[in-house]
Amino acid sequence: MPCVEGTLGATVMATKSPPPLMKKHSQTDLVSRLKTRKILGVGGEDDDGEVHRSKISQVLGNEIKFAVREPLGLRVWQFLSALMFTGIAVMALAFPEQLYEAVFDGRAVSSKTSTRLYGGALFSISLILWNSMYTVEKVIIRWTLLTEACYFSIQLIVTTVTVIESDVSSITAAVLVCGCLVFVAISGYFYYQVGRRPKKL
Repeated sequence: MPCVEGTLGATVMATKSPPPLMKKHSQTDLVSRLKTRKILGVGGEDDDGEVHRSKISQVLGNEIKFAVREPLGLRVWQFLSALMFTGIAVMALAFPEQLYEAVFDGRAVSSKTSTRLYGGALFSISLILWNSMYTVEKVIIRWTLLTEACYFSIQLIVTTVTVIESDVSSITAAVLVCGCLVFVAISGYFYYQVGRRPKKL
């Protein structure tokens, strides 16, 4: 009889369904979840004002924040800049004497090598400008605009000093100086506009 009772008891225990799993209240507790997110370092704003919803997005970054909201006329200015740099580079490489004489009112160039090196530098910059037209990352666009602004600033200083030292004024040099001022202003304007943070709606 004890053996039969033991067998029946084991059978009843085996057929009895296990108790349901208890849910952890800490997972549904709002305070606990906030503490967990605080420990992981997510949920708060970063330096750019972006709220990361997970640790993965915080580490890898968000692709949207690298995209730029293009100001009106940016792509047109990039195209015109690349075209202008390419044109002047070809002229400096192929016709160094004619280019120098046109800018400095018929003065003969002392060395073609320096003018051709100038053309090579412009051609290298033009390749960067052409490639920047196909990107949407604001860091690359801003760097190309800053490169343009720096170049035009140096061009302005060098042309002005050369005209003063040679004591020869020409209409072409004056137009070049005024053009550099305009180009610096336009490049600086787009550089500022691309770097602005979009307004939150």
